[in-house]
Amino acid sequence: MIEYDKFRLSLKRLEEQLENYRHGNPALSDLDREGIAESVIQRFEICYDCLWKVLKRYLRQDLGIADPPNSPKPVLRLGYENDLFSAPLEQWLRYADARTDTSHDYDGEKAQACLALVPDFVDDAIGLYQTMTGKTWD
Repeated sequence: MIEYDKFRLSLKRLEEQLENYRHGNPALSDLDREGIAESVIQRFEICYDCLWKVLKRYLRQDLGIADPPNSPKPVLRLGYENDLFSAPLEQWLRYADARTDTSHDYDGEKAQACLALVPDFVDDAIGLYQTMTGKTWD
């Protein structure tokens, strides 16, 4: 039995902080807004890591793929090949690149590029969660 709780919780927290970033208090200082943006990126990184690891388990346990790879992009390719995504593979690979960019070479441009991807990532991750679990997102 696959445990989805960490993935679900990380996605829920990302969704909440993204909402805070988009519609937060306009009176916040620039420093506070930057801190919230950094939190969105950190939560994206955590959620992305949970996602690809639970996807790997799903591929092995539910789809019977004997030896799924131990790195994100090949796991995402297998997920796409097994019709688990509604978005194109290229979109999922952009998420993988954003994850790598923000954790290994952080700068303002890469942070903004990541922030721009997060809303689509949340939607796509929710879709994947629903596909893997058969549960409706709440």
